Amino acid sequence: MRIDQILRERRPVFSFEFFPPRTDEGQRQLEETITVLQADRPDFVSVTYGAGGSTRERTVEVTKWMKQDLGIEAMAHLSCVGEPVSRLREILDELEQAGIENILALRGDPPRGETEWRPHPQGLRYSVELIRLITSNYDFCVGAACFPEVHPEAESLEEDLRYARQKVEAGASFLITQLFFDNALYFDFVDEARAHGIDVPIIPGIMPITNYKQIKTITGMCGASIPRSLERELRARSDDPEAVAELGVAYATLQCADLLARGAPGIHFYTLNRSTATRAILAALRAAHPWTRAETVV
Repeated sequence: MRIDQILRERRPVFSFEFFPPRTDEGQRQLEETITVLQADRPDFVSVTYGAGGSTRERTVEVTKWMKQDLGIEAMAHLSCVGEPVSRLREILDELEQAGIENILALRGDPPRGETEWRPHPQGLRYSVELIRLITSNYDFCVGAACFPEVHPEAESLEEDLRYARQKVEAGASFLITQLFFDNALYFDFVDEARAHGIDVPIIPGIMPITNYKQIKTITGMCGASIPRSLERELRARSDDPEAVAELGVAYATLQCADLLARGAPGIHFYTLNRSTATRAILAALRAAHPWTRAETVV
C-alpha cells in the first residue's frame, strides 16, 4: 500500500526505521527485533541505505523480506551516493519487481571516513534529481527528508525550505524530519513550510534515547540539538545506562504525546534496530490516545 494513501486514510500513522546489518549476527538481531515489533502493527517500516556500498544489497533484501514474507508495508531508502544512474535504475527495477511501492529518496551522506560529499561521475548530485528520476519513470510513492534545525549544508532556513519545496514539486508526497528533541522546532518548521507552499504531510522523526554516549555521537553527526534541561538530566545519569534508558523512554513518550495532541500526522521511530524503547513508548501512546485532543492536523 502506498504511504500517501496510508496518510490519507489513517491518523495517526506509526512507523519504524531500521538499518540493514553488516554481519550475520546483526541480521539475527534485526530479525528478532522486527518479529517483536511486528506485533505492534506498524503502518509501515523503512530500511536505510548504506553509503559506499556497505549495506546496499542488504537494504533491498531486507525490504523485500519485510514486504513479501512478513506482510509489513515496507519503504526502501535510496540515495545518490556512489551510484551511477544506471545502477539506480537497476535497484528501482528490482524493487518494483518485488512489489515494493514506497521509496525514501535521499542525497545521502558521505561514505564513512569521508567528510566531503562527491557525486558519482555518472550519477546524481541532489535528492531532487533522484525524485525526478523516480517519478518520471516509475509509479512509486516517494518520500523525502526535511530538517527542523536546517540541513547542515544549507545557508539558511529560507534556502532549506526552498529546496524542500523543490522536492515536493518534483513528486515527493510526504516528508519525514530529521530527529529532534524540542517540539517547538517541529511546529515552527511546519508553520514555515506551509507559508512556503509545502502542503504535504510532515511526519516527525523521533529517536528514543537509550545510550548517552551514542546520542551525543549521533546528534554531533547530524547537527541536532539536545535541550539544556534534557542534557543536564542525561549527564547526571551518564554512569547508569539503565537510568539513561528509562529517562529516554519517558522523555520520548511525553514528546510524542505532545506532538500527536497538537496535530502531528504520526510518529516515525528511529529504532536503531532495538525494540524495547519503541514498544514501551508506542504502548503508552495507544493507551492514552493523545491524538483525540488534536483540533487540527498539521
